[in-house]
Amino acid sequence: MFVTFDQISDAARVWIYQANRSLSDNESAGIENALAGTLANWNAHGQPLVGSAKVLYNRFVVIAADEAANQPSGCSIDASTRWIKQIGEQVAVDFFDRSVAFIGQNGIDTVAVGEVKQAVLTQKIVPSTPTFNNLVKTKAQLLQNWETPAVESWLKRFFAAV
Repeated sequence: MFVTFDQISDAARVWIYQANRSLSDNESAGIENALAGTLANWNAHGQPLVGSAKVLYNRFVVIAADEAANQPSGCSIDASTRWIKQIGEQVAVDFFDRSVAFIGQNGIDTVAVGEVKQAVLTQKIVPSTPTFNNLVKTKAQLLQNWETPAVESWLKRFFAAV
């Protein structure tokens, strides 16, 4: 069963997929529509799941499942990953980008993990730079802790050396 993102419980489990490029508004809307249709029939071992999806910043796709209704299974989580992969192939986007995403002067920017130290040294990333923690587990954590200043994230170790 699909519900809008604002209707799904704050306790819902979330998975965040980061695109390797910005999406257009049309691409984001198309992805949300495609996932709404797919999530309407999402299930785990024949039991319907309450799910939602949202594209944030035209860069991140969030899928949520309300575990209070039914628990997603490994197979249902794998299915959602396949959907994201298929959508990515359709719009020529890699949604499994593992670079560090942050809000730069021109919007969402990324640097490869191995280039973070250099980005700090050149002040592309400063302590107050908003970064994204795509490992949050729930919608509540997404709303409260997904965007965090670099100095309050795992990147803080790079500022101690500067």
